[in-house]
Amino acid sequence: MKKWMQIILLISSVTAAGSLLASGGGEEGGGRQLPAVVNAKWKAECSSCHMAYPPGLLPERSWKKMMSGLDKHFGENATLDPLTRAEIEQFLVANSADKSDNRRSHRIAQSIAANDVPLRITETRYFQGNHDEISPATFKRKAIGSASNCIACHQGAEQGNFSESQIKIPR
Repeated sequence: MKKWMQIILLISSVTAAGSLLASGGGEEGGGRQLPAVVNAKWKAECSSCHMAYPPGLLPERSWKKMMSGLDKHFGENATLDPLTRAEIEQFLVANSADKSDNRRSHRIAQSIAANDVPLRITETRYFQGNHDEISPATFKRKAIGSASNCIACHQGAEQGNFSESQIKIPR
């Protein structure tokens, strides 16, 4: 009977490890991939001009500040009706870097000083540390445009996947 228990324990362990890796719980996924969170209004409104950046890339205070200044959103007037603005802000705050248990979001939140309120993901130490080997000239390539164009290099960015295995830097 003892041998059967060991076999069952071994099979359970292998199955659990396989499930963890399949779900992305390894180094390149799960804890590092941002959770797939979606809000229809966020997706529609934000992606009408740029990639809908996953909320786990900035802390709550950044999303609140950004949503309070939509009339001057990076040089554009992105004003929304009050109900839509409130719904999107609530979604961003609930899934922000400092509210997430995701490993990548946690590291992003830790990289930002408590009194800093970055409005650009590219301003965070986390982003800068992970992109320090990329030259400014690379970001200026026509196919990329700027460091804020995540989907140019990170093929899974819209799904929150920024793993190195998904990177393809355009020429």
